This record gives sequence, structure tokens and C-alpha cells, in this order.
Amino acid sequence: MRIAVIGHVRFPIARPFMGGMESHCWHLCRGLRARGHHVTLFAAGDSDWGGPVVPILPEHYDRSFPWHRWNGTPELNAHLDGGFAAILPKLVQGRFDVIHNNALHRFPPRFARRDRLAMVTSLHVPPFDVLQRAVVDSGAPWARFTVCSGSQLSAWWPTGRRETASVVPNGIDPMCWPFQPEGNGEAVWIGRITRTKGPHLAVEAARRAGIALTLYGTIEDSGYFDTRLRPLLGGDIRYGGHLVGKALARAVGKASVLVFTPLWDEPFGLAAIEAMSCGLPVAATDMGAAREVIGEAGRFAPPDPDALAGAIQEACAIPRTCARARVAANFTHDRMLDGYEAQYSLARAGLPSNLPLPDFPPHALPPANGAQDLAAEPAPQKSHA
Repeated sequence: MRIAVIGHVRFPIARPFMGGMESHCWHLCRGLRARGHHVTLFAAGDSDWGGPVVPILPEHYDRSFPWHRWNGTPELNAHLDGGFAAILPKLVQGRFDVIHNNALHRFPPRFARRDRLAMVTSLHVPPFDVLQRAVVDSGAPWARFTVCSGSQLSAWWPTGRRETASVVPNGIDPMCWPFQPEGNGEAVWIGRITRTKGPHLAVEAARRAGIALTLYGTIEDSGYFDTRLRPLLGGDIRYGGHLVGKALARAVGKASVLVFTPLWDEPFGLAAIEAMSCGLPVAATDMGAAREVIGEAGRFAPPDPDALAGAIQEACAIPRTCARARVAANFTHDRMLDGYEAQYSLARAGLPSNLPLPDFPPHALPPANGAQDLAAEPAPQKSHA
């Protein structure tokens, strides 16, 4: 199939990955190509997955419009609206068999519904008002949605009407996160260094549990790192930098337990299955999809350092083979791709057979200045995305 993949544009779809969404999209493109599909990525212009890229923006927006300062502002909204409006005719002209939309913008799903293009939109975040309205309005047999956990499905469709929505869990290549039979007695934390990911809670809990902890990840919020996290470092609590690829897998695999501390309703938790693949049991805050994903390979606690310290101590007793087996059974890259290919087939089968591709007249485009969208939506509000 000829597949267009639309990526999130806050960061480039390129190594080193800034977060789970970038990693997911990069591996998705490469995995689909390995299965014989012809893949074109629509994303920030500085993306690099090893194949063709059509820029939505010249470069990722966090460089010029840092999220923590500009999210929800008219300036950033107009910047994004202009970029997404410009790619809509390109999606038609490319005559793709299916479009896999991983962006958090409201134009693509509305566009697919209106102009009858086979599209699967993967929702990687909890619902926020503008995108949720677009999702509710845009479902059709040819315009489908996926979420990565059952808890996320309930959050997006609380009324239970989910005819065009399915759960496709995220997946990884276990070969990239090799199993290590023994740990070194220490804890590890991996993720973006930002308040909602809770690294400060991991530090406080590790100190109470009497276990050494190393944190790995990109510093997304430097103010938070300098004022909240840096003062906690020292002794057995270390920041190991932003490792990638094999270096990160080796560092994680040496540890005995992952401390996983989302302080928001994390839809999945890619870091958890990466560590579990290496054999690490998990001590996690009981939020979002953590319990659903980690299951018997973890112990759970409210976002309280004393309770989480107890979960760390209990998790260390879980056999490492349990964590690896859960990933192998449920969260491999191949299982994820199988799920997406099934959704592509459903979207294509749902297209009305007697409708030609739209010629996309100029008047059908939303204005590039972001004044209104395909259904006169107001500007997006703040989200955790």
C-alpha cells in the first residue's frame, strides 16, 4: 500500500527521540516499509526516518515556539493551522491508499471525514476539548481511530459509542531492548525531564527505599530541572544524561527496577515496556494506563513518596522473566503493526465505492491564517501533548 504517515510536529521524528510519540512514529514508518509498504512521512522538516519527508513546518515548532511558553497561544495556533492547511491538498494529490494520522491537530480527521479519504487517527494523549470535538464529529467507516489502552478508550468515548475506535497497544522490538538476567540492585528512571513525568517523586521515593537511582532523559523543562530536580541530585541519586539506542538499553538493563512516575493520566507508558523487555519489574504511580500495561510485572502506589518507596521494595522481588514475558506476549512491534494493518483494511473497505477522489478546489481549503478550520472550531486549548 501507499501510506502517508502524519507525525506530531512539536519535535522532529528523528533520533535521538525527544519522547514516546517521536519514537513511535519513527519505528512505525520503518516497520511499515519493512513490510513492503511505500511510506511518506508528513512531519516537521527536520525529521529523518530514512525515507521521504513532506514538511508540515520547516522545522519542529518547539524550537521557535517552546511549548511551555506558547502552548494555547494564538501565535502558535496560527503557525500550526497554516502548516496543516497546506498539507491537505498534498494528501489528496499523493493518492495514498490510507493515511495514518499521529498528529494532535484538528484538521486531518475532519478533512478525512468530509472528503472521504481512508484515514486511521491514533490518539496518543488524553482528550482535550478541541481535538475531542473533532474526533466526535469525524468518525466514519473510512475515518477510524485507535488508542493504545482500554483506559484511554474510555476517556475518549465515555458514553461507550465506539464503532469507529479500537485499541492497538504500542509495541517495541524486543531485540532493541535485550533481556538481562540479573540487575545491580539499583533503580532507574527514564523519560522526558518535566514535572508531569514526576522524576522528583522517583528521587524522593528512592531515597526512602534506600536504593540508588539514575535518571535518564532529555531535559524538556530546564526551569523545572534547575529548581526542582537538580537540588535533589547527589550521592546515590544521579542524572545520567540523554542516552539513546543501545547505550540506553545497556544502562537500563543493568538496573533491578524501573521507577515509573507519571503524574497525569499517561495513555500508555512506552518507557515501562522498554524497561520490562530488559527484565526490569516496575514500581509505578497508579495513574492512567499504568496498571493495565504493567500488570503482574509491577507494584503500584498513589503519587506519594512513602507509598511508592514500598512499591519499589516489593517490585524488586518480582522475577525478571515475568516482565520480559509480558512484553513478548502483548507489546511487540509486530503485534502493533498487525493491529494497524487491520485498521487500514477496515478504513479502506469503508470508503464508498462509487466516489472518485476529490479534486480539492481552492475554496475547500481552510484559510492559512488559522482564523477558522474545517468546521469553524475555536483555537485549541492547552493540553499535555
